[in-house]
Amino acid sequence: MTMNAKNLGARLRSARKSRGLSQQTVALRLGLPRTAITHIEAGQRSVSTLELVQMAELYLVQAGDLLSHNSGDTGQDVLVALHRTAPGLNDDPATRKQIERCLGLLREGVALRHKLRRENRLYAPRYEAQPLRSSGDAVWQGEQVAEQERRRLGIANEPISDISGLIGRQGIWASSITLPDHMSGMFLRHSSIGMAILANFSHSRGRKRFSYAHEYAHALLDRNGIAQVSVAAKKSNPVEIRANAFAAAFLMPREGVRAFLHGLGKGLPSRRDHLIFDAASGSHVNATQRMQPRSQRIDYKDNAMLSRHFGVSYPAAAYRLKSLGYVSGRECSHLREQQCFGRQYLDMFIDGDQRGSEPHGGRELNKEIAHLAIEAYSRGEISRGRILELSRTLGVEGDRLFQFAEITLGE
Repeated sequence: MTMNAKNLGARLRSARKSRGLSQQTVALRLGLPRTAITHIEAGQRSVSTLELVQMAELYLVQAGDLLSHNSGDTGQDVLVALHRTAPGLNDDPATRKQIERCLGLLREGVALRHKLRRENRLYAPRYEAQPLRSSGDAVWQGEQVAEQERRRLGIANEPISDISGLIGRQGIWASSITLPDHMSGMFLRHSSIGMAILANFSHSRGRKRFSYAHEYAHALLDRNGIAQVSVAAKKSNPVEIRANAFAAAFLMPREGVRAFLHGLGKGLPSRRDHLIFDAASGSHVNATQRMQPRSQRIDYKDNAMLSRHFGVSYPAAAYRLKSLGYVSGRECSHLREQQCFGRQYLDMFIDGDQRGSEPHGGRELNKEIAHLAIEAYSRGEISRGRILELSRTLGVEGDRLFQFAEITLGE
């Protein structure tokens, strides 16, 4: 379709109607006579760049999208587009009802913001998506955009405590609703609701956070269509790979993971060669630093603590360690096989106070002592008897601490 004045006018008319605005209201907001809006929408008057930008902000769309030949918003209903993207939703009346209710709330929110003159300007930038020639390209792009977005937001390498709140502050609605289990979330973009990210409410907290970040990647990179639905069957799609790579790097930044592992005394090379300058001779001295055997091995408790620190699932943390080269493919598989031990470890030493039962001695101190004790036992520095003594001191029933320590020996 050629983007002439008539076609642009039709898009502007459709966007205005989707927002429920009259020509008179738009004219007043732009400081124009109503007849000017009528002529623009009929293709009988050209629209200036400033007017186009003002209309785009008022209609909650990007000015570039109004000019794009690929804009999928004109004349389409968001619910129809969503069900076209994920046909199975029509077979689940409960899910359809939830989505319809959510869309209704979003429209109400847009209308209320308009009444309060708090129009939802699209603060989130639009990153230029490069052609994806391979899965490697997808991973690289996702990680690069994640790093750029972290820098733009000024959050350095720290964990993101409230991902949905962060997304909301970028001008994007964010919420969780109950979806089919195979569906992790969706990104919606329409002139009637702005941009919205919905995550599956029934998934675990860590998985929901990953879904929010995944859909945020679509908001930054994939705005051509009305709906993006993330389902298990699409995991090999390059666009989905890019979104997953973004989510991993956005939630677990490379330098943040490195700093956390170093705090545990992990993530260092087993051997480091140094050249030390000698002032007397003017030459150098060779020196080799070797780490203690097994000291750099990352085990289930390290992975569990990493997942909790960044608020992601245990498997997501294991895969991130693999992608950053801290563990091999075999070690990553082994970590995932020990997920149950990681969960039990967190339940006993870290998460107990969140259920109202503060462990004896305080959560943080217990966690630190338990971690050090297991490390010391795995390296042969303390005995079984000492582990059992510490177990009682920490208020842990029986010999559970010893059982956790024994698991590390069997790896």
